[in-house]
Amino acid sequence: MHVVSCVQPRRLIVGSGALDACAPHLIDEGAARVTIISGPRTSALAAPLVDTLQARGVETRLWNEIGGEPTVSTFERALHDARAFRADTVVGIGGGSPLDVAKLVAGMLDDPRHVSAIFGSGTLARRRVRLALIPTTAGTGSEVSPNAILLDDVRQLKLAVISPHLVPDATFIDPLLACGLPPDITAATGIDALTHCIEAYANRHAHPMVDEWALAGVRLIATHLERASHDGLDLAAREALALGSLYGGLCLGPVNTAAVHALAYPLGGLFRVGHGLANALMLPHVLRCNLDAAPARYASIAVALGAASADAARSDPHGAGAAGFDALDALARACRLPAGLGTIGIPRDAIPQLTESALTVRRLLDNNPRNLTREEIVGIYERAFG
Repeated sequence: MHVVSCVQPRRLIVGSGALDACAPHLIDEGAARVTIISGPRTSALAAPLVDTLQARGVETRLWNEIGGEPTVSTFERALHDARAFRADTVVGIGGGSPLDVAKLVAGMLDDPRHVSAIFGSGTLARRRVRLALIPTTAGTGSEVSPNAILLDDVRQLKLAVISPHLVPDATFIDPLLACGLPPDITAATGIDALTHCIEAYANRHAHPMVDEWALAGVRLIATHLERASHDGLDLAAREALALGSLYGGLCLGPVNTAAVHALAYPLGGLFRVGHGLANALMLPHVLRCNLDAAPARYASIAVALGAASADAARSDPHGAGAAGFDALDALARACRLPAGLGTIGIPRDAIPQLTESALTVRRLLDNNPRNLTREEIVGIYERAFG
């Protein structure tokens, strides 16, 4: 068994109503000047936290300018605002974009370098301010991961910062906050979480401990995503998705994702496709290409998806794995997600550019069960047009 390193929040509060524990925690920790980073859609969800902190005499600033995928320039504005406010605590509330920006703001609040200097792994050496994260979607897993992603405005590439110092001090996972999500966002973020679990399990660096999280996440999300996307107020489904997303997030630090994410990133960088939807569009096509490299792994995933029996997975892992991929197609259709790249306006003549961009994401391609050639990546993009 190889060694994995797991860095997790010191405090993890999970369950309906978990948000109520955030303000008391911050006050107990001595927070005096709190910057809350969110987007326009999630500002209302942050309001009770702002009110409680201010009522207790904590200076609180809400910065809610994050819309869509976060860019370097967006991050720089958030960092400038937090510095001007002299924050001693950073709270992120929202989907993956506000959470990633909050993590980087906390990490760089007293760091004079430009953010471009810390892209990569292990380049952020410390974090001196408190960091708490509150997800409002069940998808990115950013609330427990050491990763943060920004879009480089100039190069149109999505770049990562990976550091244990980006793992928050406290995370509050409250499924009630996701009850107002629209069906398309519920579905796309749910597929993102499902992809984390699948790619962590079928991964060159897979680990028995992480396997347990990954398969548990697959089971929860596969069983409840359609329900939640059709009925946003189904609290039992929301709670199951929150747990599934948490398990997927816990997989990101020790194992991380692979080629699905590597091929999805250029869709966001070049065409501003939302991260969850980009993963949903690439997922079955990458996995079908991978099947011969890890049939037993994909067969186990199919069992977790409810697409194959344990006996079938043992006797015919290729067939079971393929049945699992068909189940993923069916789940995406049931959640009414777009069926191909052409349906969202991506032109076929962009395939060479998409391919070259994907090939730069070596940190994820190197995790993939199969070594994907340039020609295979071109073929995957072609098949993703349907």
